[in-house]
Amino acid sequence: MEKIAIGFLGCGNIGCGVYKLLESYGAQIEANEGVAFDVRKILVRSLGKKRAYDVDERLLTDKPEDVLDDPDIAIVMEFMGGNEPASSYMIRALEHGKTVVTANKMALASRWDEIVAAAREHQSGLYYEASVCGAVPIIRAINDSLQANRITSVMGIINGTTNYILTRMSSEGAAYADVLADAQRLGLAEPDPTADVEGYDAAYKLSILSTLAFHKHVPVTSVYREGITNVTPLDVQCGKEFGLTLKLLAVAKEEDGVVQARVHPTFVPNAHPLASVNNAFNAVYVQGHACGEMMFYGRGAGDMPTASALVSDLIKAAKTKRHTMPAVAAGDCVMAEDWHCVHFIRMQAKDQPGVLSYVCGKFAEHGVSIASMVQKGEGEQSGSVQLIFLTHTASEKAVRTALGEMDSAMVIQGSVIRVEGKQ
Repeated sequence: MEKIAIGFLGCGNIGCGVYKLLESYGAQIEANEGVAFDVRKILVRSLGKKRAYDVDERLLTDKPEDVLDDPDIAIVMEFMGGNEPASSYMIRALEHGKTVVTANKMALASRWDEIVAAAREHQSGLYYEASVCGAVPIIRAINDSLQANRITSVMGIINGTTNYILTRMSSEGAAYADVLADAQRLGLAEPDPTADVEGYDAAYKLSILSTLAFHKHVPVTSVYREGITNVTPLDVQCGKEFGLTLKLLAVAKEEDGVVQARVHPTFVPNAHPLASVNNAFNAVYVQGHACGEMMFYGRGAGDMPTASALVSDLIKAAKTKRHTMPAVAAGDCVMAEDWHCVHFIRMQAKDQPGVLSYVCGKFAEHGVSIASMVQKGEGEQSGSVQLIFLTHTASEKAVRTALGEMDSAMVIQGSVIRVEGKQ
């Protein structure tokens, strides 16, 4: 059987994972799938660097053209990460008629139009299952299995680092900074964790997922984003008392042609399937008008889970005679300027008669109805108490406006956390 020549762009942990998987399982893939692969060239920054897996040094090059311009290389696998030069290299490969397989959510979300246009114009293949949730086949499901559905919402835990942190905060009552330090020591968080804990990683992934789910381009710049850095153990504990579990959730919904896409700390009821997704695992909860509710669950990161998705795409690309692009309408979609959900609100209030009536009155002025309220602390020493509210479904703008009009001499806003899966 003739082997298909492939080239690597990058050979870090993910690239080494793919190389290892092809070396160790390639014969079985050939027997099962009827395709075989030959790694011809591997672009690296440093030829002499020690790698996570022993790679044949004869394959290494520091010249991009050895991969991108070689007419024998049919499939390029990109493992560099980041926007540039990865985006430009992928576009160049596509323009040369090569198929590209990638896990690069930043490049795809940031340069979606250009990358997809290059693939479509040159009838090249573009495969990116591993860009969202690692080994979890959510992109394949949306593109290939749920075509008969009008998908109305996608909600997901799509960043393992933040899910690990929030799981520990919930189970142990630990502070955010302490758990983050542990995650960094364990290698679950980067030395600079900003991309994870501030929600950028999840926003890139949500841009891709919502674009595919709603067949409209959802630019990453239109994704509302909040991280978990301001979450406190008190928020987590108060949520528990209301029967809620805190997650960094990626939420996308479409209604009447208008899309909302947001990443932020979110409470879900303990009975919701996403509430039991713990530690570094990922899950995506999809609602379609025909299929109903579905959840996809598994390992969303790591060299071998990600390599599994990449090699799956590699096999699919090799067996595909005519590559197709997802059905996405031209131009960006209409994004919602407001959204409605239940809100968890914690504030510090002056412990004196009339304050609670004042707060509730302000909410009522803006149409925000209170479903539940808890007061913590008696206020004898500090002169203030904690007030925790759960609203009925309310407008985000209305909640923010009401809070903004409250007298800071009477109340100080603590946290506003959205609640999904609860009416």
